[in-house]
Parts: sequence; C-alpha cells; structure tokens
Amino acid sequence: MKKIERTTVEDGRFLIDDAPMYLFNNGTNYESYRMLGAHRVKDAGGTEGYRFAVWAPNAKSVSVVCDGNGWDRNLGRMSKHISSGIWELFIPGITEGQNYKYSVESYDGKTVMKSDPYAFYSEVRPATASVTADLSYTWHDEKWIDSRTKTEPYDKPINIYEMHFGSWKRKDDGSNYSYTEMIDELIPYVKSMGYTHIELMPICEYPFDGSWGYQVTGYYSVNSRYGSPTELKTFIDSCHQNGIGVIMDWVPAHFPKDEHGLAMFDGTHLFEHPDSRRGEHREWGTLVFDWTKTEIFSFLISNAIFWIGEYHMDGLRVDAVSSMLYLDYNRRDGEWLPNKFGGKENLEAISFLQKLNSAVFSRFPNVLMIAEESTAWGGVTMPADSGGLGFNFKWNMGWMHDILDYMQCDPLFRKGNHTKLTFPMMYAFAENYILALSHDEVVHGKRSLLDKMWGSYEEKFAELRLLYAYMYSHPGKKLLFMGGEFGQFVEWRYAEQLDWVLDKYELHVKMRKYCAKLNEFYKEHTSFFQIEREHGDWRGFRWLNSEDSENSILSFMRINESASEKIAVVINFTPVERKRYKIGVPEQGEYTVVMSTDSKSFGGQGRGTKKCKTENKPYGGFPYSITVDMPPLTAVYMQFKPAAKVKAKVISKTVKN
Repeated sequence: MKKIERTTVEDGRFLIDDAPMYLFNNGTNYESYRMLGAHRVKDAGGTEGYRFAVWAPNAKSVSVVCDGNGWDRNLGRMSKHISSGIWELFIPGITEGQNYKYSVESYDGKTVMKSDPYAFYSEVRPATASVTADLSYTWHDEKWIDSRTKTEPYDKPINIYEMHFGSWKRKDDGSNYSYTEMIDELIPYVKSMGYTHIELMPICEYPFDGSWGYQVTGYYSVNSRYGSPTELKTFIDSCHQNGIGVIMDWVPAHFPKDEHGLAMFDGTHLFEHPDSRRGEHREWGTLVFDWTKTEIFSFLISNAIFWIGEYHMDGLRVDAVSSMLYLDYNRRDGEWLPNKFGGKENLEAISFLQKLNSAVFSRFPNVLMIAEESTAWGGVTMPADSGGLGFNFKWNMGWMHDILDYMQCDPLFRKGNHTKLTFPMMYAFAENYILALSHDEVVHGKRSLLDKMWGSYEEKFAELRLLYAYMYSHPGKKLLFMGGEFGQFVEWRYAEQLDWVLDKYELHVKMRKYCAKLNEFYKEHTSFFQIEREHGDWRGFRWLNSEDSENSILSFMRINESASEKIAVVINFTPVERKRYKIGVPEQGEYTVVMSTDSKSFGGQGRGTKKCKTENKPYGGFPYSITVDMPPLTAVYMQFKPAAKVKAKVISKTVKN
C-alpha cells in the first residue's frame, strides 16, 4: 500500500494516512472518530487549525461551510481520497466552538447541507450545525475504573436507576439542568436511594424531543440541551467518585430521515440500505443501517468504543436488538427480503453485534453490554466466539410482561394466572438477565406502575411494594425507571419533570423510604445476587412452594455462593390474610423476618409472624415445616439460622446468666 505524505491539501495532498482509511473501508477501524470529523491539528508548516474529514464516496463535491469562511462553499472545497471515498480539508485559524456543516453536492446536481456524522458537539435544536469541540479532560476516577476492570459484574449487585435527563427535575422557570448542575441534584439522590448505576436515556444529539433521544442525528455528539462534552465528562467523573456507575442508552438499530442527518448523505443511500424492505422501519418512520457495508461497522463500533473510552461510560444498553436480528421485524409478507439462505435472520446485523461486543470487551473488560431483546433468540449473552451475540446481559422482557399482567389482574382471578408468576423461572438462567421496569411501561396509555396496580389507593401501594419485593428476590439484576421509587401516579411526560410534589404525601414518602431500604437490603445480602449466571445454575434459588395457585402464594429460598446465607421469601398476592400458613423447608432451624412489606414504616400495618422455628413435620416434599401468619398483599424475607446455631446461642446465654 502506497503511503501518502502527511501534508496539507493546499497542494493536492493529504493529512490522513492510507492505513486508517483502509481499515475504515474494511470495517475494522474501531477508532475511526480519530480520523473522521473535525480535529484541531497542525499542518506540515506548523500552522494550527482544524482538519475536516467526511466519508461521502458518491458525492460530486463536498465543501466545509463554517463561521470561519463565511459559509461560502467555494472557499471550503474538500479534496477526495479516491480509493476510500473520504473527503478532507485543513482550514487554518479555525478555533473551538465554531459552527460548521458539509455542503454536499450529488451527481444529480442537488446540494444539501449536512451535519457532521462524527461531530463531537452540535448547536441546540432546532438549529442543526455541528460545532468544533475539544475533548480533552483530566479524569479523577482512576480507582473506579481500576476496580471495574478487575471485577466481573455477574456476582455483584446491580440495581439501575433509569432516567431521562430532561424530565427528572427542572428548574423553577422550566428550563433544563445542565450536566454539571445535575451533579448536586441527581447524584446525592441516587446515592441516598442506594442504586449502583444510573442509566441515561439517549444523550447523543437528536432533533425531536418527542423521540426521547431514540432518533439520533449526531452519534458522536453530546446532547447540547444539557451542556458541553466537558460538562458531561464532569458529571460522569463525579458519579464515579461517588461510587455510581453510568450506563448510556445506545441506538444502532435505526436513525431518522431528517435532511441534515445521515439519510441520503451523499445523494445516495450511503448509511441506509437502498431497498426499503431492509432499509426502513415504516412503523417508526426511520431508516435502517445497511449492514452489508463494512464502513457501517467501523462507524458504529467506533461509536461504542468512543462513548466508553472517551466518556468513561460503564456500559451501553443497546436499544431494539430484536429489530436488528429479524428481517421480518414488524413487516408483513412481501415487505421483507429473506437472507441468502431463505431465512428471516439478518446475518449481517448478527455479525455486527458479535464484532461489536468482541471489540468492546477486548478493550474494556467487565463493562456492561446490555441487549434490549424481546424474543426467544438463543445465546444473546453467550460469548461471540462460542456462537452467541456476545452481550453480557439481556433485559428479561418475558418476566416483565408476565408480572405486570398479573399485578393488574383482580385477585379473584389470580389463581387462574398463577403460571405468570412461575413460568419465568423456567428460563431464568438461560441468559444473564436484568429485570427491567423501564420507561416503555409507563407511557402511551399504559399508566404508571402505581396506577397499574389493582385495588384502592392504599392497596395500590401495598401491591407496588409487593411487586418490588418479588422483583428484588427474583434472580436477575434490577432496573427501575425514575418515579417508580416514590409512586409517580401519572404516566411519564418527557416535557415535564417528575411529580416531586408527591413528597408531601405520606404513602409516597414511605414508598421512597421502602425502595431505599430494599436497595440497601439487596446490596447487603449476597444470597440475592451471587448465583445468577446463565446455563441453568439453580444453586442460588430453590422453590419451597410454587404451586399454591388457590391461595396465590409463592415461597422460595435464595442462597449465596458459600451457602452461609439463606433467605426464605414468602409472598401473598391476595388481599386476604392467610393465618397459620404452612410451608415445607429443607432444614431444621429458625426463621426470622428481616423485612416485611407490611411494615408500618413502609405504609403497612405491621402485622404477621416475626419469628418461627421449624417443626419436625414433613410438608410439601420437605422433611420440616414452618407456620406463618401472612398479612394481605404482603411479602416477607425470612433469614434462616440452622438449628445448631440456634442451640449454640441458647447455651451461650445460659452460661452468661
């Protein structure tokens, strides 16, 4: 490969070397953001300015138009690397913070003003220009990054607080908090609530507020509604220094049709597939990346590397993976094209996901790569080199749908829906799951989590506490959307802040205290999170009684790695008190209630059994049994103490006396 001398384009030569361009075209330049976009550099003569580079192989001409050249396309004409399709121009004197676009002329004579696909910053909408930006920042999170690198996430507690930056809380005048202003607002709150991570709904640049960030025009651009790249880095840095991880919602599945964005970028279907049967999601009104182009691999895998490397994100939640896997996703017969084998699997997109995860984990061990995948596709969290997709976690959508259907059901009919509680355990260890009660479940007429619950006002709170108790004791990491922790009563509204006024009302205050206590309990009790890996490892979970549909009661045991901690979970899903309820148990000893959703401090009435000893009476296939009084709509966590330790304690007291 012939090397091109590094010089300016003033004499027809270039600053960019052949090698990174070759890798980009080959689909293996996973740091292509260092080559493309706008970068502050010096030319061969030592003059400072910005080098602009953009991939537009089918354009007739491309010009940089910017504040520095009066937006005159004749003054910013770029030179083309013929073999790579990359256009380049060095403009001396350009400084940070200048607006710019690419004026792209297609061969049909049409000229369109395009934002930079690799821009690091953008104008605040509705303006659409890209902005030159310096990404330099001095980090202070070395301890956090070092710990993350050395520790696998599987056997750690993970409870994620999902939030939308613009609607969590707003200033008195209705304006948004900036990334840095949110440091003093959000971080103390999340820390006091006991969450391990914040998941930010998409914060790449997007034009339409109503898309919530899921229609991206600037994949490398920080969302300018809330501040600059430096401000976002400062926020993430502060999170890490306070022991909180940050996950970003990432959207590689589709992009919008806005003229200034990726659509028809060089006058042709460059980023999107040219056939609408593969290149368009009609239901969403968006376009789909052309997975047959290797350059798309470079563009998007580089983007994932960029956010984790440059911004120290602790992981990515990858949106709409199902839509990428299936060629017939939300398409009727005749509206999709089969693969080369005649099947519906999107082979190229599968290859992309495998290469994505392999590339990320090779550079950043133990970050979180989370798939939002709603089908029964096998091996989502299996390593890519073993034939899986390579994610390390997947949202458990089946559990989510089943439990929410069940909790909305009148208790009179719950016995007929008992399998909605138990069936998810049939596949609980098939993948590494996250139990997610996300934003998608509290919009579009679905009602808030609290409002979904059956019953009166007071009963709804009891049921919500019940739901969370089951969620936290069920295998799988946890995610809750903002507002669910204090019982937001109305649906999420992206243009308004949460109803913080509810903090004046007792049951909402107690719900928030309950969630904080539940988070604390979850993190402190290893039996609730240690043994949850895929491939059928049931050592951390044991049914006590899964079949009592008549009483709508579940009982099971959670066990830690060393078997030194065992917690029995008993849940009464009816508004009927169950006196003297018998449960079979495997060992002799004592069970003490260490947490009850009916506690007065949580909004309950403080009823039920506090402690009980096993009886030498076999029950339900177990050699011993316990008898408990279960209040209505109540879940209890009961810590087990073996008989030998109970006796030892009694002897010790006797000696002391």
